[in-house]
Parts: sequence; C-alpha cells; structure tokens
Amino acid sequence: MAAVLILFVMGMGLLSLGMHSRILAIRAGSEIVARCAADAGLTQAVYEMNEKLKIQPWDDSTLPLATGQGLPGCSASFSYTVTGDLAGGYYLESIGNYILADRKVSCILPLQGPFEKAIFVQGALILKAGTTIDGYNSGDPSITDVELTIGTNSTLADSIILNSGVTVDGDVVVGPSGVLADVIQDHGATTDDQYSLTEEVEFPPVTAPELTNMGILNIHGTTVVIGPADSGHYSKITIKRADEPGILQISGGEVVLEVSGDIEIGQDCEIIITPDASLTSYVGGDLNADNNAGINNQSTPGDFTLYGTGTDQTFTIRAKSDMLGAVYAPNADITVMATGDVYGSFVGNSFQMMSGGNFYYDEALKEVSINDEAVQFVVRCWSEE
Repeated sequence: MAAVLILFVMGMGLLSLGMHSRILAIRAGSEIVARCAADAGLTQAVYEMNEKLKIQPWDDSTLPLATGQGLPGCSASFSYTVTGDLAGGYYLESIGNYILADRKVSCILPLQGPFEKAIFVQGALILKAGTTIDGYNSGDPSITDVELTIGTNSTLADSIILNSGVTVDGDVVVGPSGVLADVIQDHGATTDDQYSLTEEVEFPPVTAPELTNMGILNIHGTTVVIGPADSGHYSKITIKRADEPGILQISGGEVVLEVSGDIEIGQDCEIIITPDASLTSYVGGDLNADNNAGINNQSTPGDFTLYGTGTDQTFTIRAKSDMLGAVYAPNADITVMATGDVYGSFVGNSFQMMSGGNFYYDEALKEVSINDEAVQFVVRCWSEE
C-alpha cells in the first residue's frame, strides 16, 4: 500500500508538471504569434504611410487605422493606429492578439531622405589613393563631429576598393551577410567600423514633375542666363565652346529642369549656379563633361540636386575647382573628377572618385520635408510590451 501511495503521488506530480509545462508552452506560443501579428500591423501601417506620400498635398486628417484585422494563415489579428501631425511627428502603435495573448509594439515615424549616407551604391565603390572622407554641416558650422557612412548593398567580391592612404572618418558597410574580407578590398585604408547591413538599403523611385515643354537648349560659345521662368522640360541640353566657352548660368531663384535626354558639357564649358539661385534637375539620359568643364555651384551642396530618372545611366561629373552638390541616381554609374574638394552626398549604381581633393559629406542634406523627392517614413525608437 505504501508503494502504491508513493507511485500515486509521483504520478500526480509528473502529471501536474506536464500540464504546467504544456500550459507554459501554449502561452509562449500564443505570445509569439501575437507578437508576429503586432509586427505585421506595424509593417502594414508604415506601408500605408508611405503610400500616402504619393498623394499630394499631404493630409493629416486621415492617418492609417485598423481594428481586428486578420493575419493571413492563422486566427491571429492586429489593430494599429497612427497619431500625430507633420509639425510634431507621428507615433505608431500596433497590437497583436492570439487566443488570450496580446502584444504591443510601438515606434515613432520620422521622415528619411535619400542622402542619409555620404556615399552609397548598389554595386561598386572605388576611392583613389590618399582620399579623405569626412563630414561637416553647411547649415551649422559649429557642428564638427559628423557621423557618416559609405557603403554598398552588394555582397560580391571587391565591390568596395579602398586604395592606399584612404581615410574614412566613419563606417564602411556592405550588403546583408556580406563577408567583409571579400567585399572590401583594403589596400591600407583607415576607417571606423566595418560591418554588414541587416537589410538592404532601399532606393525609392523618383518621378520628374510635369513641366512645360521647352524643347532643346543648345549653347554654343556664349553665356545663357536662365531663371525660375525658364524652368521646364528639355529634351536635351548641349553646352559647347566656340571662340569662347559656352556657359549656362542659373540665377535669380529656384530653377527646376527636367532633361529627358543627355546633358553634354564641352571642354572649358560650365554650368554656373550663382549664390542667389538653386538648381534641381531630373535627368533621364547621361551627363558627360569634357576636360576642364563642369558644374560650378557657388553656394551650398543643397542648392544643386541632381536626380537620375533613367534605367541605365552614366554620369561623368567635373568641376574646375570644388564640387558642391547632391546626386541621387540609383541606376547611374557615377564618376567624379574635380580639381578641388567634393562636398555633398552621392547615391548611385556605382561611384568612383578620381578628383584631386577629398570628399566632405554635408549633414545638412539629412533635413527633409514632406514634399522632397525620395523621402519615406521609417521606424525609429521601436519598443515592445
């Protein structure tokens, strides 16, 4: 009888332990599914916010909202709300539910523009020997310690070539799961951290605005001055020299040019952007600058922005002295040649710097508005409850 009693007590204990373990497993599994549902709601809300960006003008009165939306493939559901406004920022809260488990994730949704990094490409990035990559802020010269990143989405061998004496006062990154020793060909560079991204950097598309058709702009051995009234769509821009160099001068305010074809800048010729003006250009073809030609922006990098809208482009950018500008051309192979330093930010399919100076990333380019090109809402300060 004593043995039977002992076995009965042990059996009941094991049965109780098994039931308790099973309940814990069910609870843990439910919490995992609820968390997945909450993450799905967050992803859906961010997608909807970025879809709203495509509709102008921006409207704060209707922000993404969902209640009890089912998660495909299971009986879990999620609800989410986005609150806030353009002035104060946006806050996202998503709650996932499965059986008796609830999980909440939340974050803020700041706007991010295309110039978050100093230099970033989809493929190859090559820096000549002795180049220094550093940062500054044209909007606040008192900022002297600027965090910057250069890198690529690629994981192919030798996608980044850092020649001898290159100094990067920032991080160098490669595509997700990329092997640093394979992707980065380092010939004696000095950098901060080198690491693989957790996910690829996105390249939002850019669509040129609808502008008045202005035909072809052909400058031959003379200076042509254009202002805001001359903004429009040009099928091609050609600047050539005759007895004197051809010059296209941008003056008097904000000028927007859409060029569906090529921009050709002949030897000794220039595009000059005066201090009282800015130039935003959308280029569907190639940009070619011959020897001693180039783009002379006389103000800050933010006053010259070049968007590549084509599918297979080549940009050869020159400057007779310093080069100041921001270039976003995800499908363009970019080569920069300047006799001075380069200031701004470059995003392309590939990038090669062959100038005589150094590269200075302008942190002020991070400041964006709801109407800027290639901006998107991103997740920041994520938390879980």
